[in-house]
Amino acid sequence: MNGRELFTDGTKARDRNTVRNFVAFVFAVFSCSGHAQIAQRVIDIPTRPGVTQRLLILHASDPKATVILFAGGHGGLQISPSGSFKWGAGNFLVRTRQLFADQGLTVVVIDAPSDRQSAPFLGGFRQKAEHAADIKAVIAWAREQTRVPVWLVGTSRGTQSVAFVATELGRSEGPDGIVLTSTIVTDDKGRPVPAMPVDKLRIPVLVVHHEQDGCRHCAFRDIPALMSKLGDAPRTKLLSFTGGEDRGDPCEAAGYHGFNGVEREVVAQTVGWILAK
Repeated sequence: MNGRELFTDGTKARDRNTVRNFVAFVFAVFSCSGHAQIAQRVIDIPTRPGVTQRLLILHASDPKATVILFAGGHGGLQISPSGSFKWGAGNFLVRTRQLFADQGLTVVVIDAPSDRQSAPFLGGFRQKAEHAADIKAVIAWAREQTRVPVWLVGTSRGTQSVAFVATELGRSEGPDGIVLTSTIVTDDKGRPVPAMPVDKLRIPVLVVHHEQDGCRHCAFRDIPALMSKLGDAPRTKLLSFTGGEDRGDPCEAAGYHGFNGVEREVVAQTVGWILAK
């Protein structure tokens, strides 16, 4: 969330210690998932003239679908050629990428583009035509590589990217469906998701939210109003969750906002809905 999502680089020392401990914990947990770890690779693909988009990919051997994952906050993961993250390693979608792959999906984790690799990264950029152009190129690349449906999945401020791109791109060049987790429903710095023309979406839309999300931009009480705007989509559903752990800032990923402690259930139900006929 605007530089406050978990694992932002402007937090206090106390928060940095929480971050380190949390990242180490989730890494240990998800490394012992019982599934063979799918090898990761990093590539850069051209998007706009002179601009490339870095992607971290976990390629399933026989994928059922492809999911492109959008982290929240400023979105500048700064993925290294070896696949490490300078920022955002514990973001809900970043830390659960292997869980999506375990379900038979090809996973694409998206960074900020090459011309946005310094502050504010994706801040002020998520609802720009250039952002839509970058993601259009990524979707086309993913379709060419996997020949399966391509879904955009965003969390927190990543939902603003996903909703904007889905409403901007045409049916043939846009995603086959979208998933909005911990959706930005109010925002004093830009359009929240419900203020976008989501009523024109004609693709499946899944909304995933924690009922106890304490982030002021993501109150669960505002989710029904969002769902009411999706009535013309061919398939919609709200998956709501309770429980888990709530640590630190309510807009960070170690809290309910990041589905801390219920990640496996969230991913399993999300993937189940994506693959349902």
